[in-house]
Amino acid sequence: MDFKHYSVLLNETIDNLNIKPDGIYVDGTLGGAGHSSHIAAKLSDGGRLFGIDQDEDAIKAASERLRPYEDKVTIIRDNYENAVSRIKELGVNEVDGIILDLGVSSFQLDNEERGFSYRYDTPLDMRMDRRQELTAREIVNEFSEMELFHIIKNYGEDKFAKNIAKHIVANRKQKPIETTFELNEIIKAAIPARMREKGGHPSKRTFQALRIACNRELEVLENSLDGMIDFLAPGGRICVITFHSLEDRIVKNNFRKNENPCTCPPEIPICVCGKKSKGKVITRKPILPSEKELEENSRSKSAKLRVFEKITK
Repeated sequence: MDFKHYSVLLNETIDNLNIKPDGIYVDGTLGGAGHSSHIAAKLSDGGRLFGIDQDEDAIKAASERLRPYEDKVTIIRDNYENAVSRIKELGVNEVDGIILDLGVSSFQLDNEERGFSYRYDTPLDMRMDRRQELTAREIVNEFSEMELFHIIKNYGEDKFAKNIAKHIVANRKQKPIETTFELNEIIKAAIPARMREKGGHPSKRTFQALRIACNRELEVLENSLDGMIDFLAPGGRICVITFHSLEDRIVKNNFRKNENPCTCPPEIPICVCGKKSKGKVITRKPILPSEKELEENSRSKSAKLRVFEKITK
C-alpha cells in the first residue's frame, strides 16, 4: 500500500517557515514527506533538513520521496519529543525552522491492520511506533473503568464517556475485546439511539481518545514545545498544525506563554520575576484551510496552523 498523505495547509506552512536556502530545518512529523519535499526543494547545497518519524512505513515512504535531495536530508526514526536531543547529538546547536503536522496520516487511517479506524474490522492496535508495547487492545481490556472514563472524557470529549467505559468493562468480563468492530458495537450500545443519529460516527471520539492515550500524544506535545522554541535560531519559526481542540489549546497557550512569560501580578508597575519573552506569536488567530483545500481534502476541515517566531537578538 502506498503511503498517501495529503499535506494539509501546505503552502501556508511553507510560506510561514520563511525558508532560507542555506538554513537548517526540522520536520518533526515526517510522514510521507509532503511538507519536507517542498522544504528540501528550496534548500541550497548549504541547507539541511532533518526529518523525524516513529513510524517505519513513514520512514520508508519519506526516504523514497526525498531521494532527489538525499545529500541535504537526514532521516531519524524517533518520536519528535526526542528531536532536539537527537539533532544536537549530530552537532547542530540551533535551527531556522521547525514544523509539526500532528494529524494521523491518511495512510495510517486507511491501512486496515494498524487499527486506527473504526471503519475496518481489524485487531485493536493504534500504535504509531510498532516497537512500542502498549496497544489500544491493552488499554481497552486492562485499564480500570475510571481510567477508561477519564481517557474518553478528557481526550475524546465524549459526553457519554461514563456509559461507554461502563459498557466496555461489562463486555470484557465475558470475553476480551479484540477488534475495532467489537468495540464499535459496545460504544453504539452505550449511546442513546436518538443521539447516534447526529454528530457523525458514534465511535469517532472514543477512537480518538484511545489513539491519543496509546501514543501519549498530548503529553509529547506539551513536553516538546518549550525545547523546540529554545532550539530555534534568532528569527527562526515553529509552525504547528493541529487537528482537534485539545492540541490547539496546548499550542495556543504555549506560544502565548513564551511570548509573555511574566508572572508578576498586574498591579505591579514593573516586572520583577525576570522571565523574558522568547519571541512573538505570528498567528493571533490560527490559519485555516482554504475553500479549495476543503473541497479537495475533507480530512483538513479541522486543521489549524499556529506560528511562533523566536526573538531576534
